[in-house]
Formats: sequence, structure tokens, C-alpha cells
Amino acid sequence: MEALHQRTELLLGTPTMEALKSTRVILFGVGGVGGWCAESLIRSGIGHLTIVDSDTVNPTNLNRQLVATTQTVGRAKVEVLRERLLSINPEAEIVAHHALYTPENADSYALASYHYVVDAIDSLENKAHLLLTATGTPAIVVSSMGAALKMDPTRISVAEFWKVRGCPLAAALRRRFKRDGARLRRKIKCVYSEELLANAGTVSGDEAPEVHGGSVKARTNGTVAHAVAIFGFTLAGLVVQDIWKKATASQEGQNTP
Repeated sequence: MEALHQRTELLLGTPTMEALKSTRVILFGVGGVGGWCAESLIRSGIGHLTIVDSDTVNPTNLNRQLVATTQTVGRAKVEVLRERLLSINPEAEIVAHHALYTPENADSYALASYHYVVDAIDSLENKAHLLLTATGTPAIVVSSMGAALKMDPTRISVAEFWKVRGCPLAAALRRRFKRDGARLRRKIKCVYSEELLANAGTVSGDEAPEVHGGSVKARTNGTVAHAVAIFGFTLAGLVVQDIWKKATASQEGQNTP
């Protein structure tokens, strides 16, 4: 497995690779955004990754999701992804939960036992609860805002949650927090885009609510592979960059007389 991380170590250095290997990450949602994030984390050297998603692969996922192929339709996304990640790094510890994160089962995930919590959840209620809960733990939290109706890769950005602009999902979350008198306990970085295209086409049943693993979406919006992948890769990049910065600062401190 030495060859797997050779090029990464060449760039980031040995202390960072050791830190990556000992880092525990939990990722909620492994669809369009989360699947690409998970792959990048494991290829970068994360040693422990827990993945949580209640959905199964649907034919409509084929246009954009890492886990979706004609051979995986009908299978649990987390199981497909776990197999793929272990085929990349058999030494990684990959824990798969085929379940939905909800306020009722939140405690079962022991968020405080992780170094990083990555949010790629679609459901507004569950996403809001996860962010409020996770920011009350020592874990670093990063979150994906809405990746649908995006086309321009150059407009995908990172900002602190309260500074995200032009994203309906972020706006809905802020309204919900204000309505409930709730506040995130720490600042979190979010991946978002101000671009908001309109659906140009229609599909059968487009206006009907979708149910994905018990989570209901109000409507279906168009999405493309490159946009969701960049969202996912950026989330992974925020995690890896934070680990690199901490490992580098620690190494420099040890080298200071």
C-alpha cells in the first residue's frame, strides 16, 4: 500500500500522512456530493471513515453519483461505496450505516468521537439538526449547501455558513434557525454556489415529492456530475487542508529551538 500514498506524501509530507491515517471522519449522505467526497478522503489517506445513508441506488442516479452503475441499481449506496473504498485502500477502516440521520437517532452516532463531521444531507430538518448537534462537539464540521441547478464550476465557493449568499438551502436553514431561536455553536465552512438555473426540461412525475430512504424531497431538480463532484471534492479538500495545516504547524513547533 506504500505506492497508494506516495504522491500524496510527496506533496503533504510524512507528518501529515500520519495525521491523516489516525483521523476519524463521519460523512452523512453519500449521493451526488457525498460519494465523491468519500472517495477523495480515502485516496488522500484518511484512516477511518464512517458513512451514513439510507438510500439505495436508483437509475436516476446514473448521471452523477459515484456509486451508481447499471450493476449497482437497487443496492444500498453505503455498501456499494464501502466495497469501492476498500478496493482502493484495504487497510482503511470503513464503517457503513444503511440508515437515515434523524433527531431521534442522533445520539447513536457518537459525533464527539470523530475529528471531522461532513454534512452532505438533503433533508432540511435532518440537516439542521445535524449542524446544530455537531457544532456542539469538538469535531470540525464542514457542510454542503445545495448542489442542484448548478452548471458553472468557477462559481462554486467556500464561505462561513452565515456568509453564504444566493443559496436557497442556506437561506432556508438560516430561517429555520432564527424561527426556532437556535444558533450554531461554532462557525462552519460551507461549499456553495450562487448560481441558480431553472429546470429546462421535464420528466414524468417531476412535480411529485420524492422519497429517498424515508427522506422526502419537495421536488426534483436537475443536477450534473461535474457540479456535485466539485462540491464533494471541495468538502474533502477542506478536511485534508485542515489536517495538513495542523500537522505542519505541529512539526514547525517541534523544530523551533
